[in-house]
Amino acid sequence: MAGGKRNSLSSMKCEPADGSLPIDAALQITNAETREWDSVCGLLVVGLGAAGAAAAITARESGVDVQVVDRFGMGGATAKSGGVVYAGGGTAHQIKASYDDTPEAMFQYLRQETGDAVSEATLRRFCEDSRGLIEWLESLGASFASEPPPPKTSYPPNGTYLYFSGNETVLPFADAAKPAPRGHRTVDKGLSGKKLFSILRAKVDALGIPVTAQAAVRRLITHAETGAVLGAEVWQMRPGSPAAKKHERLIRWADTIHNVAPSIADRLRTKASALEMAHAQPRQIRASRGVLLASGGFIFNREMVAEHASNFLGNMRIGTTGCDGSGIRLGQSVGGDVARLHKISAWRFINPPQSWVKGIVVNVRGERFCNESAYGARLGVAMGESDDGRAWLIIDSRLRRDALRECLRGRLWSFQKYPAILLMLFAPRAKSFAALAKRLGIPAEPFCATANRYNHAAASNGLDAFDKTPPAMQALTRAPFQAIDVSASNPLFPCPAITLGGLRVNENTGAVVDSDGQTIPGLYAAGRAAVGIASNNYVSGLSLADCLWSGRRAGASVAVASESAQAHTTAA
Repeated sequence: MAGGKRNSLSSMKCEPADGSLPIDAALQITNAETREWDSVCGLLVVGLGAAGAAAAITARESGVDVQVVDRFGMGGATAKSGGVVYAGGGTAHQIKASYDDTPEAMFQYLRQETGDAVSEATLRRFCEDSRGLIEWLESLGASFASEPPPPKTSYPPNGTYLYFSGNETVLPFADAAKPAPRGHRTVDKGLSGKKLFSILRAKVDALGIPVTAQAAVRRLITHAETGAVLGAEVWQMRPGSPAAKKHERLIRWADTIHNVAPSIADRLRTKASALEMAHAQPRQIRASRGVLLASGGFIFNREMVAEHASNFLGNMRIGTTGCDGSGIRLGQSVGGDVARLHKISAWRFINPPQSWVKGIVVNVRGERFCNESAYGARLGVAMGESDDGRAWLIIDSRLRRDALRECLRGRLWSFQKYPAILLMLFAPRAKSFAALAKRLGIPAEPFCATANRYNHAAASNGLDAFDKTPPAMQALTRAPFQAIDVSASNPLFPCPAITLGGLRVNENTGAVVDSDGQTIPGLYAAGRAAVGIASNNYVSGLSLADCLWSGRRAGASVAVASESAQAHTTAA
């Protein structure tokens, strides 16, 4: 099977130690129409983040009766994100900033990033729909902007909402497609994801779509003979009960402190999961038009990460407690195929400060392995796939001075400047490359040769082995030289990670497919629960754009199926 092994049902049934939702084998029935259901709807959406909200809105506006269930009801990873939507092809904000972008240029760039994650036709549709996606969000109340001139950074400061959020200006990408800024950040102060989700949630509420929080799907309900998904068994905490209130507090605390105290957060999640097991009550919901799995990736499921991407177990998990692979495992429980579960995006951003990218990053062998000016995920993934995630950024005293000045005087976020200052204050230094290699415990000969080759290229504006352009290079000549630990395991400088793989889907409809490529009737997936545009490489905003786009695709497909079924019934 492509992309990793299938989890066994026996391993799903136990209560995971990390608070992941247990998933049971499907309940098979034959009497769907005469069965007594607790609730009936057309489309049941599992998970309310960007993908789930987009699907629910699209389907409801097309006349489908929609219900939403969410294990926690807090917006998932979308609400904690930067609110950046990767979009181009000539958006109003690109035009206002005097950038002439086209769907073709966007396609030529993204083809290099996405590889064969999706077909060429699907990627082209995504690029052609991109401008309309921004306009759709604006019609819901979201705001985007284009001033001041777009920078290249890990996350732009307040007041900057259009920026180069990927490798658009980096070789060889810039040779294949005319660079244009496509990171459209939702206008808001701080991280903008909460604002974007609030807009989506407001539209869901305005359409009268019922949303049940603290309700988790533990198994799907299928037809015993055809295998079609007929509905789901939802386990819900009793609203307002002491157990439900405690459950909500535990999860809020876990998500709040996770970045600084992950082990404590995990214990809180386990306690919350125990409350669910003890107090949640089952409800069986009939979904006559389908069930959409939109519950996110699986970075918080330690067992799945260990099985499919063990090199990244030491990375900081980005997302929320709900990113436990429950949607993926539900799909697998009824025969859904998976792909690219080994694909991880790990973000080792060394920009800002801007001067850091002019240094070199070396591994335990003293060798460079990536273009330091590329998008941070390129560096983070390359680092994680070899040498146990260990690496050092080498700078000289001049770059260190420039970086400290930018941290102290520049418009940087606290999560950008404070770690950088601490790292530079305490990183080992030496008067020569050989002495620095000795301090790091890496072989001096290849390290010195690496540094000398880089210095020669930088000083002569020559060709760099990793296609680094002259503006991003500077010869390291002023001692003392400093080695900043950028390893994934450095607690002062976490390397965040998310998962990119998921259930395989029909790229025209979003319907989940089995290992033979056959559609599983009544089952859809979107966002990070599914293989999509962002399932090969990630650049800022691409996952959120994919969630919105694939959610709308699935919602529209359910609506078309509903119209076809209604027309068939009327004709009969």
